[in-house]
Amino acid sequence: MKTTLSALALAGILALAGCSAVSGSPETSTPSVNQTTSAIVDCAGVSVVVDFGSLDENTISECIDTDSVIAASVALKKAGVTTEGTVEWGDQIVCRVNNRPSADETLEIEGEAAYTESCASMPAAFAYWALWVKTAPTADWEYASEGVGTLQSEPGQSLGLVFTTGTETPTPGS
Repeated sequence: MKTTLSALALAGILALAGCSAVSGSPETSTPSVNQTTSAIVDCAGVSVVVDFGSLDENTISECIDTDSVIAASVALKKAGVTTEGTVEWGDQIVCRVNNRPSADETLEIEGEAAYTESCASMPAAFAYWALWVKTAPTADWEYASEGVGTLQSEPGQSLGLVFTTGTETPTPGS
């Protein structure tokens, strides 16, 4: 019964994830949408985009040189991105990216009580990392249907992480 409830909770969070927002980083610290899109279109390997949103870090946009299928976790590592999963869900749920939000970082999200992410289970629906995929350089971003622990990316595809807060989920570079 606990496993069924946990699976339902995970499905609910993933469904909500498609509906959650981010306050953008300052324009001076992130590439423009056109720069990010250009980097994705010009990448023959796997493109990696990480948007820290309201965490106020520079956006990461890297092209990973590969001519074969690569695990999302490996692509992220090659892009200099570290991820931490949760105790309950492991690397299927991204809790931290490059140690953000840190274990002692209090998040102030409008309309919510101050929040500190413990990475014990599912992150709050109002403050989490959304995982996105793009199947081709000119395709639309789609919410990933699996986590970085099992997701595989092919050359020409893109992988995106966006720290999402609020009620809408922006795509990488938006």
